[in-house]
Amino acid sequence: MSKILVLYYSSYGHVETMARSVAEGVRAAGVEAVVKRVPELVPEEAAKANHFKLEQEAPIATPAELAEYDGIIVGAPTRFGRLPAQMANFWDQTGGLWANGKLIGKVGAVFTSSATQHGGQETTLYSLMSNLLHHGMVISGLPYSFQGQMRNDEIVGGAPYGATTIANGDGSRQPSETERAGAHFLGEHVAGLVKKLA
Repeated sequence: MSKILVLYYSSYGHVETMARSVAEGVRAAGVEAVVKRVPELVPEEAAKANHFKLEQEAPIATPAELAEYDGIIVGAPTRFGRLPAQMANFWDQTGGLWANGKLIGKVGAVFTSSATQHGGQETTLYSLMSNLLHHGMVISGLPYSFQGQMRNDEIVGGAPYGATTIANGDGSRQPSETERAGAHFLGEHVAGLVKKLA
């Protein structure tokens, strides 16, 4: 059976919620989904002082295990329009996998969260994608067949480059039903591609 890793980093839980929706989509397509996160780099005292969500169900991933999966869907919040240090640090440790071509041909996709509607979501998706492209992965975006990203009757995330959500500056806005549906669609779509390429 094919297996997809949903790999994420989440400071406040928004990307964690999206990761769960991505995994549900993977499973809906009949593919095994494994949800893991990258390690937190912020000192615990500082993380607590800034109200980070430190208790998260997903176990910590290791770079070496990436080779075990048929697909990898990566999610992280935006940091000034790019991926956060926690996710960058994780991918910076994959040089051995790159040197041996271990991820070439695997299917990849990305998702993100930002505080504001135009807070660098698309550039963050690209910065997440660049890691996958350097590894020779086959990249999927969020097709416009997911009609939710075309809504204009409400504020909603989503881009042809990946699923997204908007958190508000204080983190008070949780992923909407449409945004979770976009994440689910992305997971199901990537799982379908993995099955076709198997």
